[in-house]
Amino acid sequence: MIDVREHPVAELLLKHVPRDLILGIEDALVAGAKRGFYATEQIRDGHRSTALGQMRHIHMNEAFSDALEAAGASPTPIRGNTVVVGKAGIFTLGRFNISAGIWYNGRRSRARRAMAYANRAIEPLVQPGLFETQTLRAASDEISTGTAFFVACFSGSLKHQPDAPLSVDIAVPDPHMNGWLFREPLTLFAQRYEVVTQQLDAAVPVLKSDILQRREGT
Repeated sequence: MIDVREHPVAELLLKHVPRDLILGIEDALVAGAKRGFYATEQIRDGHRSTALGQMRHIHMNEAFSDALEAAGASPTPIRGNTVVVGKAGIFTLGRFNISAGIWYNGRRSRARRAMAYANRAIEPLVQPGLFETQTLRAASDEISTGTAFFVACFSGSLKHQPDAPLSVDIAVPDPHMNGWLFREPLTLFAQRYEVVTQQLDAAVPVLKSDILQRREGT
């Protein structure tokens, strides 16, 4: 189960990134990873890791592009080693792959660091003690741009689940790509939409006093 307590960055994502896009990207990245793995089955061990990384990039890039396009998220053109980027609400959406536990690899890319700088307006939302709840909500309404990445975490081994990610996370970096303002596996993040729906459906209609009086009179 997820922690249902409010998280300002998670709420911002829920507001701007549709659930169908989240689910579509998760399925697409897993499928792309598997296509990349099967494309290297006949390659010898000495080349396998290198080839697998390249094939993962190509097939996952194409799958990511397809998922963005299907959701109307305006993917950038596929071109060479450039990672496809999409748009949902205020968020620019990118992706990258890592080996489990080596999250700092994300900041090695100059392009990703440039994208992350858009989160300078989001960063204050997670600083404890700086804002009261109402101020946080008002501040989040004024944010006009942000960046989130879909991060596929692989085992880093050809012997342990090399064909698919161990998890796919949604991650919002700080403006300098040194840490994460929010990070959560998509399987858990998708549950947040259900919590929001349940909260919206929990309203209980209240009868006006004159209607209650008439009922009591009968």
